[in-house]
Amino acid sequence: MSDAVRGRALAKARPGATVASVEPLGRGNRKRTEVVRFESAAPVVVQRSETPAATRTEAALLTAIGDRTDVPVPRPLGEGGADGTGWFVTPLVDGRDLHEAFVDLGPADRRGVARAFGRWLAALHEPFRFSGCGRLAVDGAAGDGAIEAESVLGRAASLSVRNPVGADEWLREFGERHADRLPEEFDGLRARLRDAFRESTACDTDPRLFPWDFRPGNALVADGAVTAVLDWEAPLAAPRGVSVAKTEHLVVDWYVPAAETGPLRQAFRDGYESVAPLPRVERAHRAAAVASAVVDGEGVVTNPRYPPVDRDAAVEFHRRALRRALDNGPG
Repeated sequence: MSDAVRGRALAKARPGATVASVEPLGRGNRKRTEVVRFESAAPVVVQRSETPAATRTEAALLTAIGDRTDVPVPRPLGEGGADGTGWFVTPLVDGRDLHEAFVDLGPADRRGVARAFGRWLAALHEPFRFSGCGRLAVDGAAGDGAIEAESVLGRAASLSVRNPVGADEWLREFGERHADRLPEEFDGLRARLRDAFRESTACDTDPRLFPWDFRPGNALVADGAVTAVLDWEAPLAAPRGVSVAKTEHLVVDWYVPAAETGPLRQAFRDGYESVAPLPRVERAHRAAAVASAVVDGEGVVTNPRYPPVDRDAAVEFHRRALRRALDNGPG
C-alpha cells in the first residue's frame, strides 16, 4: 500500500496519531490490507483497492449492517479515494481466526456458532430487499474508475443492484458460470448441473442480500463467541435459498464428517427460524451454492476441513457435496 494512500486514510481515521508499526495481511481477494498500530491510539485495519466503487460499496454495506442488524461487523472509521484508489479504515477486532478455531470448540460452542450464522443470515435478509438479482453497488458510485469526493459514511447511502435481472435468469447464469469453472475431475457432473439450472423455476422471487463469503473463515472468535464477521467484498442480491444453502454448506459441511453434521445443521436452521421462516431451498439453489465453493478466484480447488485436506481429498469432498445437492432436491 502506498504511503500516500495510507497517510490519507489515517489522517481521517486517526488524526494526529503516531504510527508505531504496519503489518500487511493476506485477507481479502481484491484488496490490500494492513494492520496499523499506533504509539497511543487503538489499532486499525486499512483496506484499499484499485476499484474504488468496490471499497465504497463495502464501506456502505458495513455501515448499513451495523445500523440495521446485530451482526458483529467492524464499522468503518473513514472512507475515501484518490487517484483511482479507494480505501476504508475499520477498528482492529480481537479474536482468533474461526477457520482454525472451529474444530477446537466443544460441541455446544460449535452449535452456538452455527446457530449464530443462521440467525445473522436471516437478520441480513430481512432489511436488505431488492427489486432484482445481481451485483450490489452504492448509489452515486460512478464506476470502478472513479469515486465521489463525498464519503458514503455519515449519511444514509443507498445500496441497489446495478443491472438487475429476474431470479430465474440470475440463477441459471450464476450456476452455469460456476459449473463452467469446475476442473476436469467434475466432467461427469457438469451436464447434470446444467440441467438442474436450466430446469429451475425460482419459487422465491424476492431478492435479498447474498453475502458472498459468509463463513467461519471470515470470522473471529473469542471465548467461544464470534467477535466479528469480516470481508464483505462483492455483495449480491439473490434468492434467499442460494445464500441459505451456501452458508449452511460453509458452516456445517465444510468442517465435520457427514455423520456429525446433523446437530450443526439443525442449529443453523433453528437460528435462521428464530428471526424469519426458513425459505424453500430448491435443488438448483443448493447445486449452485456448492458449485460456487469448489474453486477460488484463481481457479484453484478449495480445501475443506481444518487442517485443510489435500487436493485429491478436496476434489472428492466437492464431488460428494455436488452429488448430494443434485440427488436430494429441495430441503
